[in-house]
Amino acid sequence: MTHEIDGGPGPIVMDMHFWVATIVFVIALIIIISEKIHKTIVAIFAASLVIIFKILHQYEAFHIEELGVDWNVIFLLINMMIIINLIRPTGLFEYIAIRSAKIGKGEPVKIMMIFGLVTAVLSALLDNVTTVLLLAPVILLICEALEIDPVPMLIVQAMAANIGGTATLIGDPPNIMIASKAGLSFIDFINNLAPVVVVLMAVFLWAMKMVFGKKMETREELKQRIMDMDENDAIKDPVLIKKSLTVLGLVLMGFTLHGVLHYQPATIAFFGAGLLLIISGTTNPEKVLASVEWPTIFFFIGLFIIVGGVVKVGLVGLMSGEMLDLTQGNLFATSMVLMWFSAFASAIVDNIPYVATMNPLVIDMAGKIWPHETGMALLQHPDLMPVWWSLALGACLGGNGSPIGASANVIIVGTAEKAGRKISFLRFVAYGLPIMVSTVAVSMVYVWVRYYVLGI
Repeated sequence: MTHEIDGGPGPIVMDMHFWVATIVFVIALIIIISEKIHKTIVAIFAASLVIIFKILHQYEAFHIEELGVDWNVIFLLINMMIIINLIRPTGLFEYIAIRSAKIGKGEPVKIMMIFGLVTAVLSALLDNVTTVLLLAPVILLICEALEIDPVPMLIVQAMAANIGGTATLIGDPPNIMIASKAGLSFIDFINNLAPVVVVLMAVFLWAMKMVFGKKMETREELKQRIMDMDENDAIKDPVLIKKSLTVLGLVLMGFTLHGVLHYQPATIAFFGAGLLLIISGTTNPEKVLASVEWPTIFFFIGLFIIVGGVVKVGLVGLMSGEMLDLTQGNLFATSMVLMWFSAFASAIVDNIPYVATMNPLVIDMAGKIWPHETGMALLQHPDLMPVWWSLALGACLGGNGSPIGASANVIIVGTAEKAGRKISFLRFVAYGLPIMVSTVAVSMVYVWVRYYVLGI
């Protein structure tokens, strides 16, 4: 038995495929949130069911971007991971961390502020997950030398990574996904999100100083221990550092100019990874490739297919229709509702599956508002752009609301637990939720003033 409902351009048939796709999507999301089974295993199995039940045919899953895997996102992630894995053994990031601690004169609060700033900048230029993976172990060593609790500094690092990563296309996986779907460039993200991120970082660091300032005190002789460290000892391969920074600079320049060069970001990253593999002189590509976060990559692949299933059967169309009914087609109201909804949803659900669900919803909603527009004219309609930026801000900043809201948080919590410093769910929320609310509130004002008052 089937039912038909009005879904916009044509009726949505609520047949067996509709219900199977919806059930697979909802159950997969619930299990991913519960963390009872590793999210990659859930995504791969659920995606296989979508194809087995012929909700998507194999060709649609692997060759049609609107319904299946977005290979631009996948190859951008893989190749940036290869570049970082080649830089990792050089000691560059350990050098940066020790140098930052010495600039802070061994003062825990100053070190925390400097680390927060360094983390934000590196998260914007690399990505937030890689940044916390590289810096967290060094933070633990410095806190051990100062004999202070590393938890405040680790929490600050996680939240700074999420805020800093909001500024650029490559800084946070949700931005990569939004950019790929909406055809947005590296420069688009810099122009539209970097200005507010600068303000958000200032607010964030001031708040963290107020919260943790008096809790992070140490003795003078321990401060001197930090000053006696030689950051140059961390450098393992100065020649490779120069080569790596040159290639990374070329890749970032390519991202900046990709609209002029007419290359997708994945192509630029692919070239950068290949070039660095050649000039690094590595004789063991297996080790470099094995260090790629393949569970994350396959999580994305599975996720794209699961979401593609509910797009094809019309569930996303239903959801977009509900949002239009809620905001009565007012795009300012849509931007504000979407930003706040995205923030709280991303605090509950990892922001990657959330954005994978919301991208097609925004596209479907735009198709209902401007039914005669297609392609980039629709995706980059001037009135739609604030909606995309609201989605990015809400999803990226919302990740700070809980320890499961963003991948960077999960890594920090895991690192702390391995070091015997467990960060409880409630302790993270106690610090993260106020930061999330305050940064989203500032972002709401920014979007309102910039796009709806000044119109720039």
